Amino acid sequence: MMKKTALLLVASLMSTFSFATVRLPNIFGNNMVLQRDKPIPIWGWADKNEKITIQFHQQIKTIRADKNGQWKTSLDPEKAGGPYTLTVKGSNIITLQEILMGDVWICSGQSNMEFHVNGVINAEKEKAQSANPAIRHFYLPKDISNIPKTDVLKSAWMAANPETTGDFTAVGYFFAKALNEQLHVPIGLIHTSWGGTIAETWISREGLAGSETFGELIKNTPVLNLDSLVTASRNQQFKTVQSLQNGLPDSAMAASWYTENTTDQSWPQLKVPGAWEQQQLPDIDGIVWFRKNIQLSEADAGKAATLYLGHIDDNDITYVNGTKVGSTHAYNTPRVYQIPAGVLKTGKNVIAVSIEDTGGNGGFSGPEDQLQLLVNNHQVPLSGDWAFQVAIIKPTANVGPNSSSSLLYNAMIHPILPLAIKGVLWYQGESNASRAYQYRQTFPLLINDWRKLWQQGDFPFYFVQLASYNATNGNSKNGSSWAELREAQTQTLRIPNTGMAVITDIGETNDIHPKNKQEVGKRLAAIALHDTYGQNNVYAGPVYQSMQVNGNKVTIHFSNIGSGLVVHDKYGYIRGFEVAGADQQFHYAQAYVDGDQVIVFSMAVDAPVAVRYGWADDNIEDNLFNKEGFPAGPFRTDSWKGITENIKYSVR
Repeated sequence: MMKKTALLLVASLMSTFSFATVRLPNIFGNNMVLQRDKPIPIWGWADKNEKITIQFHQQIKTIRADKNGQWKTSLDPEKAGGPYTLTVKGSNIITLQEILMGDVWICSGQSNMEFHVNGVINAEKEKAQSANPAIRHFYLPKDISNIPKTDVLKSAWMAANPETTGDFTAVGYFFAKALNEQLHVPIGLIHTSWGGTIAETWISREGLAGSETFGELIKNTPVLNLDSLVTASRNQQFKTVQSLQNGLPDSAMAASWYTENTTDQSWPQLKVPGAWEQQQLPDIDGIVWFRKNIQLSEADAGKAATLYLGHIDDNDITYVNGTKVGSTHAYNTPRVYQIPAGVLKTGKNVIAVSIEDTGGNGGFSGPEDQLQLLVNNHQVPLSGDWAFQVAIIKPTANVGPNSSSSLLYNAMIHPILPLAIKGVLWYQGESNASRAYQYRQTFPLLINDWRKLWQQGDFPFYFVQLASYNATNGNSKNGSSWAELREAQTQTLRIPNTGMAVITDIGETNDIHPKNKQEVGKRLAAIALHDTYGQNNVYAGPVYQSMQVNGNKVTIHFSNIGSGLVVHDKYGYIRGFEVAGADQQFHYAQAYVDGDQVIVFSMAVDAPVAVRYGWADDNIEDNLFNKEGFPAGPFRTDSWKGITENIKYSVR
């Protein structure tokens, strides 16, 4: 009898465990927004062949899980409204409440999309006034994978209110706020972004492999597990450094690099200021030594002086002629060091700076005029080429999102592909600036890849052009990777149903993360209201169309002028234009509005052949707008070779 009872108990336990719990993907939850006016996909997992019943609003659907325990069905389209309850019943019952029907927008990209409402201008006021149950936000947790995943990490949908809104994506929130005010329908934001990431990690492996640009590279690259990616990343770092300085980093040798007698003539050079990741040292964290030789007169020798190095990312120790003059352990803090009397000498003087980068960008940042030596009442400029050597490469504890292609697509896009959406908001490009020319292919590939895989047609894909920011002091004279990236973004507008918000006027010279995200969201919303929702509003600024040369003057024709061109300057001076002759040397130009056109000229160019506007990393001075307040986008009329054309993506 005891044996029979035991057998019955075992059978009962086996029966209990043979039924898998019905489960929905983690993107589903209380307070979510489902896409209105489209079939509503519902999917999940259960025991094989298990009967699943879905109830929503006035709909009931029944389906069976397949032999692998997967199931999927679609509810009929619903109009905007709610709140409703979703019930999924199998061996267990799942009940989700407070679900709204509205428009669902994917918010993706890097740190400027990740930027929270907590960090914007007047953040406390914005949060205090944010209560709106019709705006919902889902933060999709950061994750990477070498193969496509079926689900995202757990999170929750949140309605906008003073306690929650501070953690929303700021660009997405202000976009949703503007739409909801005009349309009076619920807006759902799915926030899937990761700061500092490149576009290639957001594209599927199949998409990359099928492209002319990346096809051969991807086909010859095996899918590595994450441990192997760590090793490959480390090997690539050492390979990069070894190719630059004819040897591996040597911390023992570096111990003498602060002295004035160190031989640095054979060291490679970097442009200062400028992040080293955007130059010869991509993906390098650790310690890099910089040296600058300057010549001083006998009148300057022995004098006390002040050394200005601008901002340094992250920590530094600074020497002049072998004497330590200061150190700072803080990011984005201006370096101002006093040089004692008796340190400077006639002739050659050596400034040596050891910079430790703990993550993200490393090196000197800020404008050129912040780098100078002030001695004997005159300035010695220090921007330009500095010799460098890598002393220590910081070990990488974990593989990162840029360690290989498709890692973020696999973990943070692929699992939500079945979901019905209205469109995508995208704010990215800073991390692709060093390969801006290739971004002409990369960015369209990403858009087409997502549209193909989402299987919802050419849904709206609206993006933000890079703001003004002094990344590497780039301009027409020495080349600008940021200007070239903006050009690649502009060219992407050739893809149907795309739109671009120009925000060069609200960037910040010394901060890659401008805080006026309110205007960014509003400009994206203006595009959506016009292109997606059919409103008759002006949604963008003047766009270059053509040029006509008359003597030494050039007439520039624009489209999208709205109700007319306007200059944001009390004297009416237009800033940002340059002209060049056949010698390809650009000169700052004078310009004025003539009706719907702009006349540009420079007394230094008798026969102009090319015009540029806003062609610089930091083009905050550009001041041509339409009367509706939208800025003219930067452009060039020439196609002369830039500085990023030969720089290509390489996968580890």
